[in-house]
Amino acid sequence: MGEMVTITREEYSKLLEAAEDLADIEAYDRARRDPGAAIPADSVRRMVDGESPLRVFRDLRGLTQMQLAERASVNRVQIADIEAGRKTGSVQTLHKLAEALEISIDDLV
Repeated sequence: MGEMVTITREEYSKLLEAAEDLADIEAYDRARRDPGAAIPADSVRRMVDGESPLRVFRDLRGLTQMQLAERASVNRVQIADIEAGRKTGSVQTLHKLAEALEISIDDLV
């Protein structure tokens, strides 16, 4: 059994807070090393306001629906239906679109 140390609840709370701060700093450092993963605030707001993530990421990449359809080997009408919320798209379709947009499929759902 390991050695034990007794500390006050206040000290324990400060250690937990410091550990959370360290985790935040590490996450910030990771994000700074990989700026490609950042999404502009106005794009995030559009998604929060209910706009289709597919449309937002397509706009970020400067692509028309037809250009994305060609890159992803997906019918343009499928893209229009997903962006309009008429359909959700199959896993296979979303995977193709995510790859073409260079994002994770999780970013689209």
